[in-house]
Amino acid sequence: MEKYLDIVIFTVAGALFPLLTVVGTAIIRRRYPDPVKQGAYESGEIPFGDARVRFHISYYIFALAFLVFDVESIFLYPWAVVYLHLSRGLAFGEILVFVAILLAGWLYAWKKKVLTWM
Repeated sequence: MEKYLDIVIFTVAGALFPLLTVVGTAIIRRRYPDPVKQGAYESGEIPFGDARVRFHISYYIFALAFLVFDVESIFLYPWAVVYLHLSRGLAFGEILVFVAILLAGWLYAWKKKVLTWM
């Protein structure tokens, strides 16, 4: 049990430090409520209308598809680096399966018209 004492201490300190920082700053800060300070800052422009704007869901789906394909393509780099140290037949087969799954996902997204920009 004593070998885990350091982990427990660091976990407790890691949990308490942000909490104490937020509570401490809330206690010692100055409070000067002013409607101008509470307003939204619009680069010197007077704000008008509602700040909440609804975006079309296709923008989020497009960004998510980009993120997924981008992260998956990053996995190709480590494979290419260690390719010479692997058994070539098995490694090439594995990467063909990986690229086939990636291509199937891309074709599915294309078929569902996720990649069309408005």
